[in-house]
Amino acid sequence: MIVKTYGSALQSVSAISIVIEVNVSPKGTRFSIVGLPGSSVKESEDRIESAIHNIGYFFPRFRTIVNMAPANIRKEGAAYDLPIAIGLLAASEQISPDYLSHYTLMGELSLDGTLLPVKGALPMTVQAKKDGFKGIILPIQNAKEAAMVEGIKVYGALDLKEVIDFYDNPKTLSPTNSDVANIFSQQTHNDLDFNEVKGQYMVKRGLEIAAAGGHNIILIGPPGAGKTMLAKRFPTILPPMTLPEVLETTKIYSVAGKLDCDLITKRPFRSPHHTISDTALVGGGINPQPGEISLAHNGVLFLDELPEFQRAVLEVMRQPIEERKVTISRANYTADFPAAFMLIASMNP
Repeated sequence: MIVKTYGSALQSVSAISIVIEVNVSPKGTRFSIVGLPGSSVKESEDRIESAIHNIGYFFPRFRTIVNMAPANIRKEGAAYDLPIAIGLLAASEQISPDYLSHYTLMGELSLDGTLLPVKGALPMTVQAKKDGFKGIILPIQNAKEAAMVEGIKVYGALDLKEVIDFYDNPKTLSPTNSDVANIFSQQTHNDLDFNEVKGQYMVKRGLEIAAAGGHNIILIGPPGAGKTMLAKRFPTILPPMTLPEVLETTKIYSVAGKLDCDLITKRPFRSPHHTISDTALVGGGINPQPGEISLAHNGVLFLDELPEFQRAVLEVMRQPIEERKVTISRANYTADFPAAFMLIASMNP
């Protein structure tokens, strides 16, 4: 029997819907996953088998093929455990396949069936809404983040059993609600404030002009003159973030796995150490991830002790500063990460 479930694959700071086809046939016993899966996806068989057994269902010992389409996009991460597990249970006729086409599923499974959080829940939900799905089912830790997207139902589940029960009776899970406007309006107070700086009138005037015009700035002065202190307080004189900026910045942190709150409502301030590599600064890697310049999007990137940074690291910032985005090219695809930041650098004379 062939069934289809639906998930998402991350591409830069957006997502693309993935169809997971599961075919269980009595002719054979081999389990295989096709469709350009990464190593963590290939390892899902053991996690899924243990999770299914521990909640009282059986893992089908038949010829099983899992196809992840489109096959030309590489699938990475353990977040496909949940849609594959539900597909296996439906294909082996242990649960009903009637409502599988209504929802996108993503979640990593632990051995006892508990769902673990995933990266990129916000862009996945945006894509699910765009593709017309009725809702999205995620680990409960990601539910509030995903609920920031209006117009689609977001369900947070604790474990695989809750997801199975939901398909039998949709009333077992309640949609997660989130008041975006209320969270946005209650922007947290800054621990540091530009108003705390006494004296330094010329420097403060220069920083105010830079903030007004969106200019980059370099601070030159002896150790202890207050360069770092001023730079850390600089974001507090920038205009409050707009709602589109908040959602765009939150997306980046969600994809990077660095989101520790519902929304990023304060302008980011990133201060990487001078030993940082060019890849860590602009982004990249085998599976391209946003770098420090993208994490500083709509905020401030502070390079302390500028002459200590490697020349190659500084050179790769030329194009992103001009274009306000960084393009990471790979053989199969190209990823664009936003990088509209203000640069503050400091150095000794």
